Amino acid sequence: MNTSVKKHIERRPFASLGHADHGWLNARHHFSFADYHDPARMGWGAIRVWNDDEIAPNTGFPPHPHRDMEIITYVRKGAITHQDSLGNTGRTEAGDVQVMSAGTGIRHSEYNLESEMTTLFQIWIIPNAPGGAPSWGAKPFPKDDRSGRLVVLASGYEEDREALRIRADTRLLGGTVKAGASVTYNSADGRHLYLVAATGRIEIDGQIFEGRDGAAIIGGRPITVTAIEDSEIVLVDSA
Repeated sequence: MNTSVKKHIERRPFASLGHADHGWLNARHHFSFADYHDPARMGWGAIRVWNDDEIAPNTGFPPHPHRDMEIITYVRKGAITHQDSLGNTGRTEAGDVQVMSAGTGIRHSEYNLESEMTTLFQIWIIPNAPGGAPSWGAKPFPKDDRSGRLVVLASGYEEDREALRIRADTRLLGGTVKAGASVTYNSADGRHLYLVAATGRIEIDGQIFEGRDGAAIIGGRPITVTAIEDSEIVLVDSA
């Protein structure tokens, strides 16, 4: 591997992530969170939190508050049921996404009411500005639309009309790639990309990433992701 690749992409192995096992919740933290503190991993651009959560059946997060954060939940297996102080309720299942703009303040709960383990990524994005009315939304995305390409699932850009809205100059993308196939993604200078293979094994510009490893990527040049195994990819492109 040449030194330019090393500087452009940093691999963060799954085993190096912060870890908290609460019995009902088995969590890995890509960035400092709760009792896990790493001054070198306080965030990446506007990305503040990326938690890899396994939630036991009939358990979950009881009502608790948030403010001034864009919170995206990408469900990988099972489903999560949301309820909040605005009166919103909803069930988001594997492959689909929900977003919550905490704004001036909101309370919510997230429970796994299924008979199986629910696994998900919860991603927190720092908004462009504090305040604003809190909101919540969820959307099922046709799985076939993501085959062999990256699709924008949540976005702060008006041109991404089909995506869920967030209040940040950020995009969340998802896609599935068959073994041996590749996808290429372009980003502008100054962008911060973070990519995780939810399943499978991938190669990014010559560097191997196991499932659930993190890839911290400096924007400004195309990256090519090749699936060594059938893979499900989640990518955040942030300011």
